[in-house]
Amino acid sequence: MAFVGKKFPNLSVNAMNELGDTFKINVLEEAKNNNKKVLLFWYPKDFTFVCPTELHAFQAALGEFEKRNTIVIGASCDTAEVHFAWLSTSKDNGGIEGVTYPILADSNRNLASTLGILDITNEQYDDETGVVTVEGDNVTYRATYLIDEEGTVFHEGINHMPLGRNVNEYLRLVDAYTHVQEKGEVCPANWEEGKDAMSANRAGVANYLSAHAN
Repeated sequence: MAFVGKKFPNLSVNAMNELGDTFKINVLEEAKNNNKKVLLFWYPKDFTFVCPTELHAFQAALGEFEKRNTIVIGASCDTAEVHFAWLSTSKDNGGIEGVTYPILADSNRNLASTLGILDITNEQYDDETGVVTVEGDNVTYRATYLIDEEGTVFHEGINHMPLGRNVNEYLRLVDAYTHVQEKGEVCPANWEEGKDAMSANRAGVANYLSAHAN
């Protein structure tokens, strides 16, 4: 189910920070109560390969997101204790030491299941034994959600496991949505901060295309 244009699910999930504190985070309430946008990114597993490169990339860009009034939250289905072990592991050993934003520990998969982002296929029920089996690792794909100050999702995207994300694209999307909010204009293809946007009408698109014919 697509969540764009809808409120993000109202669920509280365990989270871990770099200090080793376990606490609850409700992503919807984080946006609404703080009057901030939220970037929530899911990754498959701690102690893997592409994943730490992404967590470090979001950390490197954290100041840029903060300038844009945006909270960054990571998430996987690992436990909070495993998160802390990874947070305590140096980069040289494949760890994420130095990451300071919270990481959801959705180990019961309540939120991931609600979002429909788990790697599960071919679910089968055995009538004789009552056992349900699935194929897949039952971990999340690389799903990303951008949520506005009202708790409404304005972007969602899902990458397969081997494909790391481009963090700059999420900064661009936050910039574009903020422009829409503040200026009432819409943002054309490849729009970046400082470039022309356009009015959402026939004259607006005609003027834009005429001015950018090349």
